[in-house]
Amino acid sequence: MTNPVSNNSWHPSAEIPVLKQRARLLGEIRQFFARRKVMEVETPCLSHATVTDQHLQSFSTRYTGPGVAEGKTLYLQTSPEYAMKRLLAAGSGAIYQICKAFRNEECGRYHNPEFTMLEWYRPGFDHHQLMQELDELMQMICHTSAASKLSYQQAFFRYLDLDPLSADLQTLRQKVAEQGHRELAEHEEDRDTLLQLLFCEVIEPQIGQQAPCFIYDFPASQAALARLSPEDERVAERFELYYQGLELANGFHELTDADEQRRRFEQDNLKRWQTGKPEKPVDANLLAALEHGLPPCAGVALGIDRLVMLALNKPAIGDVLSFHIGQA
Repeated sequence: MTNPVSNNSWHPSAEIPVLKQRARLLGEIRQFFARRKVMEVETPCLSHATVTDQHLQSFSTRYTGPGVAEGKTLYLQTSPEYAMKRLLAAGSGAIYQICKAFRNEECGRYHNPEFTMLEWYRPGFDHHQLMQELDELMQMICHTSAASKLSYQQAFFRYLDLDPLSADLQTLRQKVAEQGHRELAEHEEDRDTLLQLLFCEVIEPQIGQQAPCFIYDFPASQAALARLSPEDERVAERFELYYQGLELANGFHELTDADEQRRRFEQDNLKRWQTGKPEKPVDANLLAALEHGLPPCAGVALGIDRLVMLALNKPAIGDVLSFHIGQA
């Protein structure tokens, strides 16, 4: 009888000494938060609802337990964000979580469909205070120099001589065509798609090479779950962290307005429908928590696997995982 599993596929993706170093780094991260009196929490991997963001694809399964004999769809979390905000609304105070997250997307050198995420929330912080704390964590784990900071607008001015907040559609199309995407430029109607392509192809490779780099204050149309700036409503108080060609973290000065959050969910689902993607159930528990009252806070999600790659100077995500998806 032929065994479908090869003789070598049982081996871990990462070497055992690397897994020992990974365990040490996770211990240091927990000590980092313990010293700051940030409480570790755990939330479910399975949820009745999922993200509506058209760029995120979740895994789903069918639960057939008591009370749902005909079955009910549950979703593996793409991030613990919604559940952690429910804890914040219930009065948890500052919290962090190291957990598995799942995205039904690409798989490669920097991506694995199942990955480890560090997410934390700081009541009373704005996004600049949280960037400072993340920078201190980076310096401890990766021994980096202090991070640099550029607003999204400054980055476009510096690397593309373009104002992303005021440029019209034709100007964005011209810039995209100059990058070799003439066919896309001729047909694309969505400003954010054009901006994201320019950011990924022109700006991202040039920032954060020597030291981590924060990009902050993204366009309001890319707010996700961040609040809009009270000084300039063209931008959202959102940031991302880049280092050595990798996007490591995505953070927000969090939106606390339940009505605005509901509107954004509905807008996401409208975009899904317009692009032929299935609409997703809105998380009613999160909206109820926001209506109850989410304390003013900032939160950030950080990819642990990528962080370990950088800390240990490994070229691929599989080099720091016990078992890559191909061996899971």
